[in-house]
Amino acid sequence: MSESIENVLHKDHVLELTKALDSGSVFQVRHMLNTLPAPGIAHLLESTPPKARNVLWQLVDQESEGEVLQYLNEDIQSEILKQLNAEEVVALTEGLETDDQVDILQQLPQQVTAEVLQSMDLQDRQRLEQVLSYPEDTAGGLMNTDTITVRPRHTIDVVLRYLRRHAQLPEMTDNILVVNRDDVFVGILPLRKLLVSGPGTTVREVMTTDIEAIPVDMEATQIAHLFEQHDWVSAPVVDHDGKLLGRITIDDIVDVIRDSAEHSLMSMAGLDEEDDTFAPVLKTARRRAVWLGVNLMTAIYASIVIYLFQDTLDSVVYLAVLMPIVASMGGVAGSQTLTLVVRSLALGHITQSNTRWLLARELGVAALNGLLWALVISTVTYVWYRDPLLSSIIAVALILNLITAALAGAYLPLFLKRINIDPALAGSVALTTVTDSVGFFAFLGLATIFYM
Repeated sequence: MSESIENVLHKDHVLELTKALDSGSVFQVRHMLNTLPAPGIAHLLESTPPKARNVLWQLVDQESEGEVLQYLNEDIQSEILKQLNAEEVVALTEGLETDDQVDILQQLPQQVTAEVLQSMDLQDRQRLEQVLSYPEDTAGGLMNTDTITVRPRHTIDVVLRYLRRHAQLPEMTDNILVVNRDDVFVGILPLRKLLVSGPGTTVREVMTTDIEAIPVDMEATQIAHLFEQHDWVSAPVVDHDGKLLGRITIDDIVDVIRDSAEHSLMSMAGLDEEDDTFAPVLKTARRRAVWLGVNLMTAIYASIVIYLFQDTLDSVVYLAVLMPIVASMGGVAGSQTLTLVVRSLALGHITQSNTRWLLARELGVAALNGLLWALVISTVTYVWYRDPLLSSIIAVALILNLITAALAGAYLPLFLKRINIDPALAGSVALTTVTDSVGFFAFLGLATIFYM
């Protein structure tokens, strides 16, 4: 498949900027950089090694810095924010929406965040403190407090005159939120109805009341599912008493979906989705060392299993040639089930009512594939060694390991989630330990029984 136009243009821009930097043409670089939209500038910064990145950041127009910063990953955001004082952070975030300001402030040390808040005016500080009081992966942490509200008794003419008093509407405004005199959410007034209704019509007559507001403590992944199911552009957020607190917009949900996908992918290797591609060697090595240590411990455990059958391996040397096959097949089969279950958990597809059906299905698949590939490997083994007993042993060991892999791949994510451990992060390591250990034990154990 050919590359997209956007990718080609991006690569061309990076190449041109690199050449301009190397030639020392600062004015040319500044002009090229600031003709790009904020997401494009952020993408270029993320695609540039640290030394050149620092130069590029200094060339970004000051009025664009805040907007560019919100599109950078957290790792790079933190590096930039470390170099700023409280007043500079206030100036940089001025004009951004509340949820974007909160995302940036959450990258700062607590003491610096407090200094930044104290540097703001009372209204802005209270608005930010309200959002900062909620966990960032909940509706409260995602919401924007910039909302436009009306009362049910207002007429369309009054609403339109009220809207014209605003210099502009908040971004992603597709509905006007309707509240009562106690600020309790009662419904929405879609703009498409507002624009075609008669001036004397009341909001109560045309508003929609069958919209369920999002509780302030709902998790981000659940909110993403609701947006997907209902095709929402925005949704109101309420507290436990039903009072309107703010709203969540589709751009924030896109970030949630993207971060969730990146998290699932990167966690399989023990990496953080916010890691800087061009982070320094020591910093990158330190982050990866922990995960390599965990993998080393699991490898040692599998080696201990092999050590228990050292005498068997000394007597039947060709067992060492065949045993990686059993472990590898179990690992692949288990990874297939694990990936499916982790994805289904993330999408909310798995419940107590369908867990047994899923397990039965995976066991059936493992049994069929086990019989198929056991026949294949036993035939290959017989051709190699002309030993029918060895062919039978490896066939049985393969079937046992594939069934074990299906059980582990299905149950490990459910168990890890129940004890509040991320299945995407710990599942692959635990699965590898199980399939390697069971594969080696089954193959070498059967060989010990029949050969020793």
